[in-house]
Amino acid sequence: MGFIVNSKANSNHFTMNETLKTQIKEFVLADIHEERISAKADPFWQSLREAGTQLWLDTGDMDEAEKNWSAEMTALTTNNTLVNKEIQKGIYDDFIAQAREIVSELPVEEQIVEIAFILNARHGMRLARKFGGFVSVELHTNTAHHFDAIVDYGLRYFDINPEQFIVKVPYTAVGLLGARRLRELGVKINFTLEFSARQNLMVAAITKPNYCNVFLGRIGAYMKDNGLGSGEGAGERTVLSTQKIVKEISGNNAVPTQLIAASLRGYSQLDALAGTDVFTMPTKVAADGKIHLDGKFTSKVNEVYPVDLTEEAAKYSPEKLWDISEGELTLARNLDRDCPKDGNELIDRVHRAGCGDMFPYLSEKDLGFIASDGKIPKHERWASRIESGELAIDTLLNLAGLASFTDDQKELDDRIRRIITAG
Repeated sequence: MGFIVNSKANSNHFTMNETLKTQIKEFVLADIHEERISAKADPFWQSLREAGTQLWLDTGDMDEAEKNWSAEMTALTTNNTLVNKEIQKGIYDDFIAQAREIVSELPVEEQIVEIAFILNARHGMRLARKFGGFVSVELHTNTAHHFDAIVDYGLRYFDINPEQFIVKVPYTAVGLLGARRLRELGVKINFTLEFSARQNLMVAAITKPNYCNVFLGRIGAYMKDNGLGSGEGAGERTVLSTQKIVKEISGNNAVPTQLIAASLRGYSQLDALAGTDVFTMPTKVAADGKIHLDGKFTSKVNEVYPVDLTEEAAKYSPEKLWDISEGELTLARNLDRDCPKDGNELIDRVHRAGCGDMFPYLSEKDLGFIASDGKIPKHERWASRIESGELAIDTLLNLAGLASFTDDQKELDDRIRRIITAG
């Protein structure tokens, strides 16, 4: 079986009538009473801004965000995991029951997906009102391989808050095309779940989003957890290399793409990656940085960090995380000039260009193993296929990340299901 590019889940959602969409929008926006906080300037964060980095908090927890928010911060970013954590507190249970009354004419499974959208939009609006900055809002994982769903939900987020919402679309073949269409329609896009320079090359060339990402913590964790070295420097090197490539490929765009160093793992990365376009910082990293660092930041964008790997690791082409080949560059430019009509065509062209490890053909059994491995794939399971060039580390990390988000989305969906079917 080929790499999954379509999903029957949610296949009819985009035929929803406009009256119901309007009712949902009005419900999301009704009775939001958050008061804008008065943020104070902080010399520590001002120094990092002066080094060239925008500062976003990576949390959906409003209390934790308020403790760490300063005048230098410009956005908050949520994802399926972070929103799920807030929903599981029970703070939206009554709201879910009210939402059900609006979508009650839909089949139950479509009600669940709609209410998940409502929750993301509502929580995003509360964050936007309270903090006054941008808020990244995530699509339901059921939409990851469904072009029409990506576009429809992206436009609905945009309709709710065109000034502050940035729509997160995950790195899939269909995601690249859906996000490209949303950008053409003026929607701000934060393209997410990338783990390498070459993945972000594809994103910057094809989609031209406002933001793209390197999830750097998991890169080092893959090396360390799988005995390929300590992994020190791997995520940092990937981030800085990626930023150079993204700037080169998107510099002449009307809106150049900016790179996010996503979900920093430790306060030392605040210094090591200073000058990266954007940091998304968990609140603990932000707080620890204030304690342990002197706050005198200088740009590190020209650093090339060494990576601590074993000799064995060289067999698995770790350099694909931070380097790009001429073939990959040519492919990305060709896909931009002659955009594929759908995800299947994109994947076929990637394979014909000799870059098949970016979108490998996988079986349902393979995808099941990836999901069972968790966020960090078990290297020994995939080693021979990585060495042969069939797979690559960045691809496995992307698939594992999407599977992990899908698990958290399921937990959120299950809570919705229990509430709307009770009694």
